[in-house]
Amino acid sequence: MREYLLTLCVTVAVTYLLTGPVRKFAIAAGAMPEIRARDVHREPTPRLGGIAMFGGLCAGLLVADHLQNLNAVFEKSNEPRALLSGAALIWLIGVLDDKFEIDALIKLGAQMISAGVMVMQGLTILWIPVPFIGTVPLTQWQGNLLTVALVVITINAVNFVDGLDGLAAGMVCIAAAALFLYAYRIWFGYGIESAAPATLFAAILMGMCLGFLPHNMHPARIFMGDSGSMLIGLVLAAAAISLTGQVDPDALALFAGGERNATHAMLPAYIPLILPLTVIAIPMADLVLAIVRRTWKGQSPFAADRGHLHHRLLELGHSHSRAVLIMYFWSGLIAFGTVAYSVHSAAMWIVLVIAVLSAVGLFLLLLPRFTPRTPAWAERLVPPRYRHAARAAEAAAEAAAQDASGAEPQPVRPIAAGVSGVNGATAVGPRSRFPERRKAESTR
Repeated sequence: MREYLLTLCVTVAVTYLLTGPVRKFAIAAGAMPEIRARDVHREPTPRLGGIAMFGGLCAGLLVADHLQNLNAVFEKSNEPRALLSGAALIWLIGVLDDKFEIDALIKLGAQMISAGVMVMQGLTILWIPVPFIGTVPLTQWQGNLLTVALVVITINAVNFVDGLDGLAAGMVCIAAAALFLYAYRIWFGYGIESAAPATLFAAILMGMCLGFLPHNMHPARIFMGDSGSMLIGLVLAAAAISLTGQVDPDALALFAGGERNATHAMLPAYIPLILPLTVIAIPMADLVLAIVRRTWKGQSPFAADRGHLHHRLLELGHSHSRAVLIMYFWSGLIAFGTVAYSVHSAAMWIVLVIAVLSAVGLFLLLLPRFTPRTPAWAERLVPPRYRHAARAAEAAAEAAAQDASGAEPQPVRPIAAGVSGVNGATAVGPRSRFPERRKAESTR
């Protein structure tokens, strides 16, 4: 565990330190595209954040290769080299797309080639555990096709959800954390060495996301772009494939003790099938809904629009930060809930906790304009938007000014969600009034 933590910290540090210089390079290179109709930010922001994330990936693999215990992963398995080869190819295509806007079909072909590069080096699904049947071996073509499909779907799912500041990096970090906990339990708890590569990939993926998030949280100073979103999607898919298709469920000695006990014991073998889907459940749902919505309208499945889940949250009235936190909440609930259930499948309290948290999540969705009531004694400790006394005094002053001038009060015009003026200082509304304030206070 100490070596995994060291690899994680090195990946975080390298990614974080590289992001600043990469931002300056992106500005100098002109990788700041104009704001599109589907974007929610109001100012051109540099991309190419994937360059820093790829640097963190290389640093994490390099450090792990020189550690005493993790070095065995590189000696006994070719999966780290396969991951690095596929990641380098998809990262290069992403960098070119961030700068020159490559066609969607070309990117899809590059994603399939990157998956094929990993398959050719041994990172593929060899078998799948099927409930009440056992381990079902796959032919070479079946395993290869399933691997390519999973990689392409995961990459596009992560790419589709990359629409708000910090959303994709945070959701993938949550998914990687859940995957790390499960893979480490399989490797350390059951002594299955083939789970070590997946554990390493998940730790490095967490470091890449954690190192980039401080620069990408709202308001973002840099975007990861396709070079980052496709990269972390591929790494997540590689970790899931390594855990699902390389770990033999029969090695867990699950088939013993009667049919009922075997059914409960087989649950950890089923989880690798479910976990890759649960950790990207929200992006996957967004991907499916986007394809159905666009084809229903007669559009291309790759046509961009403002109908993604994060756009819907903004239209409901949630602020930018609150929409991101809600997506974090649901991703963590699904991913960690699945992992917890795999550990204690017979514990009813886990199901109850998940049900209660789901109700809390639905409650938050129905209260988009909820503002906490702050006591009078604590108003000095909270931002001005939560100070009811200040807002009441401001409203009274405006009413007094209108009475003094004799002007009729202006009717309140409703503002549509997703346009300028909604939710205060968010990415879909005006930022702050600090420029006007500085101008008024200027002595010149």
